[in-house]
Amino acid sequence: MRILHTSDWHLGRSFHRVSLLEAQAAYLDHLVATVREHEVDVVLVAGDVYDRAVPPLSAVELFDDALRRLAAVGVPTVMISGNHDSARRLGVGAGLIARAGIHLRTDPADCATPVLLRDAHGDVAFYGLPYLEPALVKDVLKAERAGHEAVLSAAMERVRADLAGRPDRTRSVVLAHAFVAGGEPSDSERDITVGGVAAVPAGVFDGVDYVALGHLHGCQAVTERVRYSGSPLAYSFSEAGHRKTMWLIDLDASGTVTAERLDCPVPRPLARLRGRLDELVEDPALERHRESWIEATLTDPVRPAEPMARLLERFPHTLSLAFEPDRAPDDPLASYAQRLQGRDDQQIAEDFVAHVRGGSAADEQERTVLRGAFEHVRVDDGVREVNR
Repeated sequence: MRILHTSDWHLGRSFHRVSLLEAQAAYLDHLVATVREHEVDVVLVAGDVYDRAVPPLSAVELFDDALRRLAAVGVPTVMISGNHDSARRLGVGAGLIARAGIHLRTDPADCATPVLLRDAHGDVAFYGLPYLEPALVKDVLKAERAGHEAVLSAAMERVRADLAGRPDRTRSVVLAHAFVAGGEPSDSERDITVGGVAAVPAGVFDGVDYVALGHLHGCQAVTERVRYSGSPLAYSFSEAGHRKTMWLIDLDASGTVTAERLDCPVPRPLARLRGRLDELVEDPALERHRESWIEATLTDPVRPAEPMARLLERFPHTLSLAFEPDRAPDDPLASYAQRLQGRDDQQIAEDFVAHVRGGSAADEQERTVLRGAFEHVRVDDGVREVNR
């Protein structure tokens, strides 16, 4: 069976206030063309179809058009909700839409109800595990505790139990939206940390032939059978080095996986430039970036006059400008952003406690209270999105 694995469309997202709607429409054109060209048997979308729980009308219309075109091609599509999606909204009409070959899996309680597709070698069972917010699905899945590994393990136990009751030669594919250990994140994914632990081991998915992951935006293989397709477009400058692709997966009669990366169209390349302003606007070697979207970090000791105007003259698609003067790390003028770089909310809060107490660090009890507060806010935000 030939599978096209995609994820993280984030329909409705912009890039530094630049609309990506045309680029997303071009990607979906490419997706449909790829399905035809490579004679794909099934399309998988591993979550984050939309960029937010209540997407703009333009994004909904684009999604509707994509579904109609995929249905017209006659190739089944299986998709799950991600942490950016409203599972309830995305799942509306799932029963009716399934008649057109578009199978939406947004309810955690249905994770062990597969979409069964058949090829010359027999059945392939596709299990959709939507994003599982631990605090919200722990009881539904009867997990031992509210953590990512615990709820995914509980879901996979149900999958394996269902699979065990099927004919021996039934092959299996799982779609999941999660942060799996070994994956490389970027700056554009929303944090899903629970209790300080976001990543789950790849071994959680043992027992199935292929795992189509979503959430991380870089295309990568955690193992030969566990892969992220990544996002089809770059959504932050941290993805400047990404090659945006989809996985074309061939699943043979024995369940052996053969994978090929298929490139996605690039609306405009990204470039991260760093240096003094005069160097950036005068260096002839940078001419190759003239039509790129630019993130410029200026290192001039003194902020130069009209830096954005000068950059736009050389690089008309400059979108981001930051200042990081060349100074020693202990220089009192070093920027606050520099001091916080690479530190998460928990660490910043603990640093603040130490600062207001004259250097006395937070103890374990205080760290637990802080962690609980951050977790409460994050889960409350998730509940609000679900109930909007």
